[in-house]
Amino acid sequence: MTQRILVLPGDGIGPEIVAEAVKILHALQRDHGLDVTLEEGLLGGCAVDATGEPYPARTQAQARAADAILLGAVGGPRYDSLPRPQRPERGLLAIRKDLKLFANLRPAVVFPQLAAASSLKPEVVAGLDILIVRELTGDVYFGEPRGIETRDGERVGINTMIYSESEIRRIAHVAFQAAQKRQGRLCSVDKMNVLETTQLWRDVVCEVAAEYPDVALSHMLVDNAAMQLVRNPKQFDVMVTGNLFGDILSDEASMLTGSIGMLPSASLDADGKGLYEPIHGSAPDIVGRGVANPLATILSLGMMLRYSLGRTDLAERVEAAVSRVLDQGLRTADIARPGEATVGTVAMGDAVVAALG
Repeated sequence: MTQRILVLPGDGIGPEIVAEAVKILHALQRDHGLDVTLEEGLLGGCAVDATGEPYPARTQAQARAADAILLGAVGGPRYDSLPRPQRPERGLLAIRKDLKLFANLRPAVVFPQLAAASSLKPEVVAGLDILIVRELTGDVYFGEPRGIETRDGERVGINTMIYSESEIRRIAHVAFQAAQKRQGRLCSVDKMNVLETTQLWRDVVCEVAAEYPDVALSHMLVDNAAMQLVRNPKQFDVMVTGNLFGDILSDEASMLTGSIGMLPSASLDADGKGLYEPIHGSAPDIVGRGVANPLATILSLGMMLRYSLGRTDLAERVEAAVSRVLDQGLRTADIARPGEATVGTVAMGDAVVAALG
């Protein structure tokens, strides 16, 4: 049965990098039997410009009907002065909530060709392969009450960190099952020595662990986890944590790989439907220059093939093509070492298409 993909180019460099991933999709349709249809929609700042809303009703209908969604990036400085409900990032939060995309998978993998591009010593990061599982629809990003109000003559900002037992249990199962398919080690990250919310997090994760005796569970406070990621990152296999901590730690982990431009992500519901996007932002400083790295978006497409479209064979083909291009010495500016020649966005995308075989 033909599967439906919704393409949301978004803002900034989003249209540039998504165009290269769409090239890959077309090549897979043409040469490798991928049976999909593509439809384009609006999310983020471009949606605000067109409709006044960051997640308009038409996009909502498209997203609900799709089997998978490919997203570029949202946001940019020119939207920062808008009322908060109209800001592009609210569209991203809204689509996650609307589609119940509670499980965010963020792999941090160091391609051997790029070990020297990391800001850490090559021997520290060579062979690194971490999966961060981030809960995506709870925590302070969605907790109520929230807002800015006046108390005793001064402004007070309020956000609520909140997790229910069922939310924690649900993401814990995802993380344990991921660990079963990898090295069998799971580190749960919290701040239970200070925050009652994360004491509950630890308690529930420990309860779920009884169902996975083949997975070795450990716990780490978030401040220590941040330090250990740069001190000895290869001690980790799978990490699971809440929305706020996961946002910070996964961005930190991305720099271990040499560039945030290499990191894909998947945000999944309970049935495998997902939204796939590179973890970097809209990079307004390089928009239109043709230098953005499309590999994170292309690797996000690989995750889509694996998790939502059921084509692990094509996911492996895409990942192998990216590795082959790196073997050929092709580098965008963000992953090039001093003195190395660089290629642009379009040339990198063309090279991956050629490497698909």
